[in-house]
Amino acid sequence: MTVYFIGAGPGAADLITVRGARTLAKCGVCLYAGSLVPTELLAECPPEARLVDTARMDLDQIVAEIAAAHEAGQDVARLHSGDPSVFSAMAEQMRRLDAAGIPYEVVPGVPAFAAAAAALKRELTVPTVGQTVVLTRVAQQATPMPEGEDLATLGRSGALLVLHLAARYVDRVVAELVPHYGLDCPAAVVAMASRPDEIVLRGTLEDIAPQLKEAGITKTAVILVGRTLGASEFRDSHLYDPARDRHAC
Repeated sequence: MTVYFIGAGPGAADLITVRGARTLAKCGVCLYAGSLVPTELLAECPPEARLVDTARMDLDQIVAEIAAAHEAGQDVARLHSGDPSVFSAMAEQMRRLDAAGIPYEVVPGVPAFAAAAAALKRELTVPTVGQTVVLTRVAQQATPMPEGEDLATLGRSGALLVLHLAARYVDRVVAELVPHYGLDCPAAVVAMASRPDEIVLRGTLEDIAPQLKEAGITKTAVILVGRTLGASEFRDSHLYDPARDRHAC
């Protein structure tokens, strides 16, 4: 018996990986967050599979479900939205499974920031403009951020920032980033990325907050801030330089 932490992707059911769908199809138990994971994915489960919505369950209850399946010799699919390596609360589940001696594997998925970039039709790393992407969040009604990871500190780098779980706190995001990026810095919000009800907002740090509020976006969104979002004047990548020694690769 094995627990599979499966990245369900950002929202669209067809953005789960082939490996993820195949793994889901062989598990006798599926634990999923009903508020985040598209219900269409549950059709990939075996007809007789036990489906458990974990949206209102705490960690002890989730681990108890997994332990019961383990005792019954059933494989478990633990579906997480996006990719389970980022803001998925997978680490504490794996810590419990390690203590219980229950084996597990991780199947990666398409992360929300990648789906947002696709919706914006933007490469997030642009030659001579920006080559660093920082995935982060804000500490409000959640676990405090570690020392040195506050927005003011991260903003000093000038890197492209992708903020998860921050839509409700956009005013604070803008206030902390303007001193480092300027009011004219390109910004965007992508809500429900890849889903039929996807919302894409484009602007700058000066106007992105009122746009977000007018659209009524409070969750399931990422905020992106950085110069690469508006880059048009930049040199071609070294990858395509005709003088490049291609035999050195």
